Amino acid sequence: MRITLHSRRILPQRSDEQGSAIIEFVFVALLVLVPLVYLIVAVAVVQRGRLATTNAARDVGRAIATSATATQAEVRAQAALRAALHGQGFTPAEVEVRYVAAGADCGGPATAPSLAPASVFAVCVIRHQPLPAVPSVLAGRGVTIIGRYLVHVDDFRIIAR
Repeated sequence: MRITLHSRRILPQRSDEQGSAIIEFVFVALLVLVPLVYLIVAVAVVQRGRLATTNAARDVGRAIATSATATQAEVRAQAALRAALHGQGFTPAEVEVRYVAAGADCGGPATAPSLAPASVFAVCVIRHQPLPAVPSVLAGRGVTIIGRYLVHVDDFRIIAR
């Protein structure tokens, strides 16, 4: 048996197709990468707001639970709120702070925080995060982010008078 190799002819490239692969690649890359980059930025912005609200709720709750009087609790809560939000570049004017009963949802009726021994309440920090580069006509108020922290006042707390 004899095997012969035939030489193949290489056809010359047509000049009208030259460079079209690069254009197609750039076009497809833009169609895929631009939405992907936007998605990453949007998730990062929402996550930053989520981190700020949860940290603020926790810090406000701890400031209230460790205060001796109601006046001191209010001052310390405002300072803790400012500090927690400032770390993420927000201001207290951008959030709403609510105190609700322990089992209630943050949208439920508000209550006053109690410093009585063994009292339990929740601190809710609510922020409406607008989506980046989306007009408010389309996005409305954006994404509502809620940070919630359950405060347990010490059972053996001495009430300051």
